[in-house]
Amino acid sequence: MTLFRFTAAFLLLASSNVFAYDAPYAGTAPTIDGDANEPVWSNAKWANIDQLTLGTQPTPDDFSGRFKVVWTPQKLYFLAEIVDDILIDTHANPLKQYWEDDTLEIFLDQDLSGGNHLDNYNAFAYHIALDNQVVDHNQDGQPRLLNSHIESHWKRSSGQDNRIIWEASVDVYPDTFTDKDNTAKPVNLAADMKMGFMVAYCDSDGPQGREHFIGSYDIPAVNGDKNRGYIDASVFDTLTLIGPERGKTELKK
Repeated sequence: MTLFRFTAAFLLLASSNVFAYDAPYAGTAPTIDGDANEPVWSNAKWANIDQLTLGTQPTPDDFSGRFKVVWTPQKLYFLAEIVDDILIDTHANPLKQYWEDDTLEIFLDQDLSGGNHLDNYNAFAYHIALDNQVVDHNQDGQPRLLNSHIESHWKRSSGQDNRIIWEASVDVYPDTFTDKDNTAKPVNLAADMKMGFMVAYCDSDGPQGREHFIGSYDIPAVNGDKNRGYIDASVFDTLTLIGPERGKTELKK
């Protein structure tokens, strides 16, 4: 193979795992009520939650999902549309086996630094349960509630398609957040900021635990393991905050 062909093949392979999301500015923050009927959501594009990370590939009626993101200077806002034939939360204690229930996950790395975050706040892996409680690992590698970071609400569709609409507002914290001193404040968001992120869903249909773990990004496997998001922020996607003027221009195209 010539150097040119090798280089082209490498770039094609590398680009197949590249995903970036441009989140438009929201002049008015959406209400977190699970309705998604506000005009601000029409300014954002849909992205799929369709990459198998763990378990078996679900059928579309078992699980399918997609999401949108917008922002204000204070918060990120996520809208997820989930089709799930069985919604289940079998663990009453939100800190026990929370990943085995139906769970929406939002991964965030505020400064796009990548790297390990299993037992630190270099990045966050927010697990949002059906009762809207939020869990991530603390600095001892143990689960901790972080309900103050995220407000979420979901509703079932009025139709018969097993669809739910799940909205969440997220305070974006820097890696200076700690367990012992919570004086770290959410960062102020601004146009052209970039951060690491992913969206995922744990799909469980019974007390045996999750059958499928589906994400928004095709994570490169390490020794056959793609379930790396809760450990390594280097496998996250890139989220770019788009300013009001650029957003208006792109919508006209």
